[in-house]
Amino acid sequence: MRVIAGQAKGRHLKAPRDFRVRPTSDLVRGAIFAMLDSLGADFSRVLDLYAGTGALGIEALSRGASTADFVEQKPANCALIKENLEQTGFSAQAHVYCSSVQKALSFLSGPYSLVLLDPPYSAPSIHETLERLMTSKLLGANSVVVLEHSKRYQPAMAYGDFPLAVTRRHGDTCISIFLRRT
Repeated sequence: MRVIAGQAKGRHLKAPRDFRVRPTSDLVRGAIFAMLDSLGADFSRVLDLYAGTGALGIEALSRGASTADFVEQKPANCALIKENLEQTGFSAQAHVYCSSVQKALSFLSGPYSLVLLDPPYSAPSIHETLERLMTSKLLGANSVVVLEHSKRYQPAMAYGDFPLAVTRRHGDTCISIFLRRT
């Protein structure tokens, strides 16, 4: 696994030995950021939820994000994200919160221009998490929310003021992007 574009292009990222963690592949990460580029998304302030290895947020930093906050529940993965940030030179622009996403949604302050979510495909509460996120003060007028999910999961057509703008499938993985209705 490596950073695929931008300032840290080609730098390798460490992955956990835990096979239950499913890092976003280079192909899917490339597709996500190509979609975001085509939508003219703002990468200035990024929130990476269910961060795992930090690959999505680090990719955003490499492509010009000013800051990124990473939320990951497992302490071993939090340490791994910090290592990956050190390795890519983005530690000063990032903060890692070792917390559940539900708890983090109560203490983080926005607005974030880009929110990336890559929850476990079996996460039972993703609808509730999306509803809570998209009705929170963490999102602004031009925020974009990206959900990586299984092809077997069907997100709602809208959460709050955020309708589903586009969904693309790459093998078993789908990318759904939500944009605020203005």
